[in-house]
Amino acid sequence: MIKRKNLGQHFLKSNQIAKFIVDSSNLKKSDIVYEVGIGQGILIPFLCKNANYVISTEKDKILYEQAIQKFSNITNLSIIHGDGFKQNEKFDIFISNLPYSQSKIAINWMLMQKFSLAVIMVQYDFAKKLLSKNQDRRAISVLSQSCFDMKILRKIGKENFSPPPKINSVVMEFKRKSSISKQLIQSVNLIFSFRRKKVQTIGKYLGLEIKSDIRLDEMNNDEIIKFAKSIRNI
Repeated sequence: MIKRKNLGQHFLKSNQIAKFIVDSSNLKKSDIVYEVGIGQGILIPFLCKNANYVISTEKDKILYEQAIQKFSNITNLSIIHGDGFKQNEKFDIFISNLPYSQSKIAINWMLMQKFSLAVIMVQYDFAKKLLSKNQDRRAISVLSQSCFDMKILRKIGKENFSPPPKINSVVMEFKRKSSISKQLIQSVNLIFSFRRKKVQTIGKYLGLEIKSDIRLDEMNNDEIIKFAKSIRNI
């Protein structure tokens, strides 16, 4: 199977890993599952076997049409053509083998959703960024750690994909702690554009009077979220 260059996608070809992803979600027969990016559909049989209902989305028209034909006999499955991050579906569990180019978009979308658990595949370097707790943190690190309990479940070698990517991947678990507003996401991203500055200096840029000599990268996650809320009275 060739790479879909416009989406930057490498297709998982290991049924054993596909089963591991689904098993890691501990699906119940009452669960509604949402999948973004069907690809070749390797997750669908495992998802539909274990869940009450599965909603799968695919942006690529060719892959969407292939999935419609391939899985036409599965009754607890809905396949949607379009951007999975722009749909308005209600679900309990989010599972996806994400295209690398969609990882950051996916996390920002996940922050605002109300599901209980997500199990997704991302590139290893991106996972390390999400989990970073030192001064290398980015806005997405703080936001993710504030909203989820996250951990790496398994490292996945590049040989498990077609075509093989240049970097390794990981399966990650995200357990919901809280949801977050789009406005707060924007505020955290805004203050991280001054990441090496003192809070007092950031305040001046934003037209606020703040008396503090601490730098943003010296603050903990809770302090950063509180500061982000204060600058727009969220």
